[in-house]
This record gives sequence, C-alpha cells and structure tokens, in this order.
Amino acid sequence: MSYIDVQHSFKRYTMGDTVIEANHDVNFSIEKGELAIILGTSGAGKSTMLNILGGMDTNDEGSIFIDGKNISEYTDKDRIGYRRYDVGFVFQFYNLVQNLTAKENVELASEIVENAQDPTQALIDVGLEKRLNNFPAQLSGGEQQRVAIARAVAKNPKILLCDEPTGALDYNTGKQVLKILQDMSRVKGATVIIVTHNAAIAPIADRVIHMHDGTVKSIEVNAHPTPIEQIEW
Repeated sequence: MSYIDVQHSFKRYTMGDTVIEANHDVNFSIEKGELAIILGTSGAGKSTMLNILGGMDTNDEGSIFIDGKNISEYTDKDRIGYRRYDVGFVFQFYNLVQNLTAKENVELASEIVENAQDPTQALIDVGLEKRLNNFPAQLSGGEQQRVAIARAVAKNPKILLCDEPTGALDYNTGKQVLKILQDMSRVKGATVIIVTHNAAIAPIADRVIHMHDGTVKSIEVNAHPTPIEQIEW
C-alpha cells in the first residue's frame, strides 16, 4: 500500500431536493516524500478532495488511507487529533493571526504538538530570519505565505496540504514559494500535495493527478521533475 491511498471515494452534498456529487469514484496513490499536484479547473473536485485528505471533511463512500490508517473510519475526535498532529495546511490567503508576530504565529502551531521544530529555525528555513518580530501587516504577501509555510511545517506533519498557495501572489513571489515547497519534499522528505488550476507548474511534481467533473481523469508520474527555476507561466 502507498503512503497515501485513495480508494473509490465519493462525496455528495444535498441542497434541498438536489444531490450534488463533488467527488465520484476517486482513486489515486501518493508515495512518501513525493511532491504531488492535484490539477483541475474550478469545480473539478480537487479542493473537496484536499479537505477530505486533511480531515476537514469526510467522504460518503470509499477509503482514505494515510500511513496505513483509514481516516474515513475516524470519529470526530479522531479527526481533530489527525488535523492537529498529522497535517500541515497552507492556504491561498495565509490565515495568519494579525496581532501576533511571525514567530508567534509559528509558535501557535509548534506548541500544540510534541517534537515540533524550533519556530525560529522554521522561519530561517523559509528565509525570514530578519522578519521574526514583524506583524503580518508589516510583511509582503510572499513573506506572509512563507510564515504560513513555516507554521505548517513546524509541526513536522505527515503530509503538507497546500490549496492554491501561489494564487494571491505575483509571478516571482509565487516561484519563490513553490521553490520552498519543492525543497520541503526534495531536501526534507516531506509529503507535499498542492491543489492548483495552474497547469504550467505541473512539471515540478513527482506525480500529477488530473481531476475533472469530480473524478480522476489521468495520473502522470514525472521521473525527472523540473526545477522550479526552469518553469515559466
């Protein structure tokens, strides 16, 4: 079994008399330490899948194995623990606490788990050693996203889930953030999953999962992923 193994996953939402199937028989696997991209247009079902992988939502049918454990069978309490200890989240709009410094934002995450990274070192690793005591309003968008990445990885999560992490950033800043995420996988051995609509960045991934109309249409495995420095969009 792979490190992440999604088997025949379905997700449905009911709106009045209408049932909307957001995910339909989704199947894919991701190996430990890979950088995977879930690629698709708006409405393809990719964010729904990310929420399920992160324990923020549940599927209606099928199995979701993470490191050998079927999170589809978790209770609400189990999912709280899973989100707290096993998953790091990076969102499009940073979600930083505005009245806390960069270091304090990272400390928020590191204090809730055992064996967390040192918050200062986590920020140094993303190039923010001179911004430790700055508040979010004093940081650029790219710097805020790097704080968000440091906060996510400081927990030493099993998987790092990133929802359109460059969506609010300009081209050059977006490339810097993707380089950090690529290095998290290549250098530190983290299992990183990026949800995006930007097909141009697909070559940086070890595995590209193409979603359309709520299901997986194809999966590409890149034997030689492209360094982010060589990507243009």
